[in-house]
Amino acid sequence: MKIAQVIVDVPVMQTNKPYDYLLPDNVEVKKGMRVRVPFGKSDRHVQGFVVGFTENTDQEALKQIAFVEEDRFILNDEMLSLADFLVEETFAFKITCLQLLLPPALKNSYQQVVQINSQQQEVQQFFGKQQQLSVATLKKTKRWKEAQSFIAQGKVKLTYRQQLPQQELVTTIIVAHDATFYQEQLQIIRSTAKKQRRLLTFLSQQSQHASLRLEEVKKAVPCDLPLLKAAEQKNWLQLVQQEQHIMPTWQVDEEPKKLNGEQQAVFDRIVQAGDSAKTFLLEGVTGSGKTEVYLHLIDYICRQGKQALVLVPEIALTPQLVARFTKRFGDDVAVLHSGLTSGQRYHQWRRIQQGQASIVIGTRLAVFAPLTNIGIIIIDEEHETSYKQEENPRYDARDVARWRSRYHQCPLVLASATPSLESRARAYKKRYELLSMTKRAVKGAQLPKVDIIDLRKAAVYSNSLDISQELQQALQQTMARKEQAVLLLNARGFASFMMCRSCGYVVRCPHCDVSLTVHHYPERLCCHYCGYEQALPMSCPSCHQRTMRTFGTGTQKVEEQLQQLLPQARILRLDADTTRQRGSFAAKLETFANGHYDILLGTQMIAKGLDFPNVTLVGVINADTSLNFPDYRASERTFELLTQVAGRAGRGEKRGKVLIQTYNPQHYAIVLAKQQDYEAFFIKEMQMRYQQQYSPYFYTLQVMISHKEEEKAAKASYYFAKRIHKLISPAAIVLGPAPRAVARINCRYYYQIIVKYKEEPLLMQGLQALLLETQQQQARGYYISIDKQPNRFI
Repeated sequence: MKIAQVIVDVPVMQTNKPYDYLLPDNVEVKKGMRVRVPFGKSDRHVQGFVVGFTENTDQEALKQIAFVEEDRFILNDEMLSLADFLVEETFAFKITCLQLLLPPALKNSYQQVVQINSQQQEVQQFFGKQQQLSVATLKKTKRWKEAQSFIAQGKVKLTYRQQLPQQELVTTIIVAHDATFYQEQLQIIRSTAKKQRRLLTFLSQQSQHASLRLEEVKKAVPCDLPLLKAAEQKNWLQLVQQEQHIMPTWQVDEEPKKLNGEQQAVFDRIVQAGDSAKTFLLEGVTGSGKTEVYLHLIDYICRQGKQALVLVPEIALTPQLVARFTKRFGDDVAVLHSGLTSGQRYHQWRRIQQGQASIVIGTRLAVFAPLTNIGIIIIDEEHETSYKQEENPRYDARDVARWRSRYHQCPLVLASATPSLESRARAYKKRYELLSMTKRAVKGAQLPKVDIIDLRKAAVYSNSLDISQELQQALQQTMARKEQAVLLLNARGFASFMMCRSCGYVVRCPHCDVSLTVHHYPERLCCHYCGYEQALPMSCPSCHQRTMRTFGTGTQKVEEQLQQLLPQARILRLDADTTRQRGSFAAKLETFANGHYDILLGTQMIAKGLDFPNVTLVGVINADTSLNFPDYRASERTFELLTQVAGRAGRGEKRGKVLIQTYNPQHYAIVLAKQQDYEAFFIKEMQMRYQQQYSPYFYTLQVMISHKEEEKAAKASYYFAKRIHKLISPAAIVLGPAPRAVARINCRYYYQIIVKYKEEPLLMQGLQALLLETQQQQARGYYISIDKQPNRFI
């Protein structure tokens, strides 16, 4: 007797194993299929995955599979093996890893229905012209009792219906007139019509006959839909329903370019690797033309009848890259990232699965794209921490890419101007093959000139606390030349915190051990950890004096300062607050690329991958925001960020200039970023890591324990630490247990244990056993997580 082995969607350690089920009658069941099965004493139906078959079972009474999902969503052998790899690497439940391999829309894509099972007249009348009715709908009406009676008599049967998402295709676009039209209207309308005047002023600042997204206009002015409808009746604008495209509409000049000597050498060496799982580390300076090498490699691979997978670290990098790829390869390109709606992700996933797209571009989740004949995998900006998932399952896309590279026997290319120390160390040991590109690709283009501004001295001569006189003058000169500038400040909001100057009271989050960040538009205090918000206090909650002041700087504050210092400047701010709307980041970047703004101000999302030939000035408002982070990788993060953002300047024929403002002008990370000397930084930082016994000389592992009561979290962490000591050799190092840098988040207290080790064969197996042993503790409000090679320990 053939029996199906099913992993059920009940994510606890006790159920983290296959359960045996009888096969249904007259339905073919395949390995990798999704099914619905009765589970537990109540026989509630849960989703599961068939992971194998057996002839024998230890279970006393077998239940039967209730429903089989469509076989077009089957997980093939590669995906099932990949799930096993993820379980081993991430300490996650098997069901969680299996669900990660499918689009989220499929997790709950079923609906329980009652289906007609009799030709009796009363049943026919109950169903009317329909063949099945939703149980959820029936339960909201008085008809559910009648349906239950039919179920008991066998006249109708309970089953499931697939609910697949529909792609969101329509958005509202505002078609505007030219600036002259709106200037004339402003002369006509009365001065008291403030909302109308704001709208007309905004429209007058846009390009001639601009097409603007409704959401962007409503947010920028601000205004509501009735005002826009009234404006349409006055012929001020036109509201048009337009098809919403997933692929960017950027106009790019993407004709195939002849590779220069360095690019050709890299291309030839990777092609020579052929059908081998060789890993290359491509170290190319910013603007050296790495993307053009990708395009040539992918063109070559596709002509061999194979597929290509390209990963980028953030959604911010996808619009421009996808525009170049679609210009070159057309509909053969699919895109996958979290910025897409559920329906869009599902449809892109289906295109890939059905073979309609052989080139996939996306963020870390795209590493699971259902490609079946991969010929090359490329990871751009491989040093980025965003390739590591911070929630369960805590996978690293680079590790998954290496696994798929071995499975498909295809080359893996890790590319960056500032490779991670771990990758560069592997290249030094010949585990990766190092390929270098040392010159910019555009003829005559040079690396930008970089200057450091000492903020300790600059503040004396500046009218602003955050923008030095040198930076202000450079911005004025850039605008006078009709060129553009990029300003980086890796801190959003208006100010870092609010404090009473009389008693020193700082407004803190009631749920987390952090101060609240000051935001404007609207004015509020926000917690960037749990999302708590409150109004700005007029007086101190402690001493009741009206001496509350803001301290520190965020992008909102710098934007205000720029508007005061450079009133003629057109400023575009990009951070998490201005890009909440889906698709807004790409739309805003496109307006900057088209020359509608002079200055692009933003957080680290604007620091890498973007290519704007007219940007000749880059300014770093404060290079110390990442340098002072409580993390052993702080110097590496700072060097990477400064080098990457500096690379946005002078990417065309015009020479670029970079100004880095800092209170630590002598720090080696900043000095070497100025010199753009990666090799010197690598040597210096490796010496520091060796002394501190951190990666890449040691592996690191983090065990995190949390509870709503601090005492319980502390006790559990000490118990874990005691057990871990029994699993490791004297060569390993255990730090902690100790409270995390931010010890309380969202009313939970966090304690951590850090293990540094080289080879500990018993550690992983012992931790799996320890997780199973402590399952009862987790049921009592504890949360325990294990993270291999965490990004940071905070």
